[in-house]
Amino acid sequence: MTDTIPGPVNGHTLTKLHPIPPEVIPGARTEPPAPAPEDAPETAAPAAVDNPNLPAPGVTQEKRRPILAGWLKNRADFLATTRHAGANAGYATLFHGLRLPVYSARLTLMAPRGACRFIADTNRWIWDREAAPLREAAVRAEDATEYMTLSRLRANRVRLRGLVTIVAAVFGTGFSLWLYVMAPGFLAAFAAGGVLLCGLAGQEKDAPVIGPAVLRTEVQKLTGSIVLRGLDAVGNAKISAAIKKGGDMNGMRFVSEIVRDGPGYRADLDLPYGVTPEDIMEARRPLASGLRRKLGCVWPAPDPDEHEGRLILWIGDKPMNETSKPAWPLLTDGQVDLFRPVVFGNDQRMREMAVTLMFASVVVGSIPRMGKTFLMRLLLLIAALDPRAELHAFDFKGTGDFKALEPVCHRYRAGEEPEDVEYVVQALRELKDELRRRAKVIKGLPSSICPESKVTSALASDKRYGLHPIVAGFDECQVPFEDEKYGAEIEAICTDLTKRGPALGIVAMFGTQRPDAKSLPPGISANAVLRFALKVMGHTANDMVLGTGAYKAGIRATMFSRSDRGICWMSGEGDDPRIVASAFVDAPAAEKVAARARQLREAYGNITGHAIGQGPKESAGMDVLADVLKVVAADEKTLWCERIAARLAELRPDVYAGWKAENVTTALKPWGVKTDQVWGQTDEGEGKNRRGIKRADLAAAITRRDADRAAN
Repeated sequence: MTDTIPGPVNGHTLTKLHPIPPEVIPGARTEPPAPAPEDAPETAAPAAVDNPNLPAPGVTQEKRRPILAGWLKNRADFLATTRHAGANAGYATLFHGLRLPVYSARLTLMAPRGACRFIADTNRWIWDREAAPLREAAVRAEDATEYMTLSRLRANRVRLRGLVTIVAAVFGTGFSLWLYVMAPGFLAAFAAGGVLLCGLAGQEKDAPVIGPAVLRTEVQKLTGSIVLRGLDAVGNAKISAAIKKGGDMNGMRFVSEIVRDGPGYRADLDLPYGVTPEDIMEARRPLASGLRRKLGCVWPAPDPDEHEGRLILWIGDKPMNETSKPAWPLLTDGQVDLFRPVVFGNDQRMREMAVTLMFASVVVGSIPRMGKTFLMRLLLLIAALDPRAELHAFDFKGTGDFKALEPVCHRYRAGEEPEDVEYVVQALRELKDELRRRAKVIKGLPSSICPESKVTSALASDKRYGLHPIVAGFDECQVPFEDEKYGAEIEAICTDLTKRGPALGIVAMFGTQRPDAKSLPPGISANAVLRFALKVMGHTANDMVLGTGAYKAGIRATMFSRSDRGICWMSGEGDDPRIVASAFVDAPAAEKVAARARQLREAYGNITGHAIGQGPKESAGMDVLADVLKVVAADEKTLWCERIAARLAELRPDVYAGWKAENVTTALKPWGVKTDQVWGQTDEGEGKNRRGIKRADLAAAITRRDADRAAN
């Protein structure tokens, strides 16, 4: 037995099954229950699960439809719509305007045939030829009454129509004679118009003289049946079963009408029980095949405001990479406050997407040639348009992709040669000292000025404290992290900047085309807040950029194609990751933006460092091998790494403050000093095995290094 649930959606009747009692089945035998034996033990009746008196939650959700269409309320959508309509109208005007002489000649040639058609149609109308079949049918049926009625009706029609025709002919001839005498020019115009009208009447229906200027290839309108067809193509057993049963058998139903949403359609529906939007997102390609759309048009997503089974299916008219994107709002005018959201791109529906760079470290990852460097340059351009910000741009690819930013950079370097790495190390040591200074300044400020113990926009604008924003970008960051000489030091400083920098007004950005543990150290990838993943090749790289578990949750940058340049998953801005296409700013446009940023900085008084020809100051740096050798006594054959870290912090707190055992292991590994389980005693005198080094291995590593330097 089935009960029909009210409110079918898109023509699909939703039903619910109930068990069928045996007494209503034809031929079914019903027997009275056998009496229970007298000595049988009493069994308790099963407790009822459904309480008939259980009150309803009393929660009613209401969604109001917008009074105005979305494109009327959104300035960008309104401009795009009017611009598109105006462009088509202008093109059609120019197209047909140039062809007017040809149209006139062709219509003139067709005018005789059109005149004949006009005369024939007028004659048919006057004599009521369209009712002739009815009169003939009355004659065949020998229905005299019907025939006489039709005859009188025809006589009345012919009399009236003939009179109208005679009056029109007389007055038309008189009007023409009057024009001939009073205004011959107007008569010629009327005659020309009449000839063209006759030509229009004489043209063939399948070959009109005036065709469309803009040929339209209509995209198929999205309907409920098409959506179900696409979901069925995904291959999910629960979805296919629910569709075949044609109803709300497994919780699957449309929750609202399919509507236009920007340059595409939006369908909201509940998936079957146990199916999540992530299951659909990972099958985007077969879904696109079932919908008969290009892959770049199909964007399934969860609804953060609803339960975990709600799917928002947005189908674009054109692929995202083929849709004309609005220009970057800051391309020609405006400046930035890094403490506020700044538009940097658009989502699939061409809505503006913003990012807040302060209080966050940034990771950008992708395979080569997908727009990673363009995105990093765009973020640095955003920082450059805040006249308070201090920029550090390091391009380890060495191709000069950040060259447009050079006039506004406090520190700038392009290349991976030893001198380039040494320049970056000196700049990072400056940043490390600045990090410590800022921590002391904020610690000493009263709560009335700095209530949250972090840099604010007001503090950044007060030049007395020197807490202006600092933004450092490292493109192809795997190069310095893998440097044999300075890799450990660079990693340690960058990790510290990632962890402590955001609260102190320092933003570190790291871009790599090889997002693995060696190229993007866990201390950085685990603490970065803003993450941008363009196309990557596997789940490991995906989770290195977007965070552990992102791939399993359906946030997969592997779904992008090679043509999806500049399109990425953005995580960290808002509660849920989103797909964003970054604004395209090429090198010439970037130079213009940087020139405008330089003018803003000159007015503010913030042209420093590389922008005025000054490089980083030389510093003593650190010699890890020599320093470790100093803290390991001559009579200590082995020593735990945790004790080495504590002694290094006492030896040079400005360099080794905060070091732990793993920092020692990482710093010594490039020099061939292996760490292993070594025997030692705790402070309580208890003997234990812990990770440490042998002093002999340390001395051998120093000997090898000095020999290599002497040979070079």
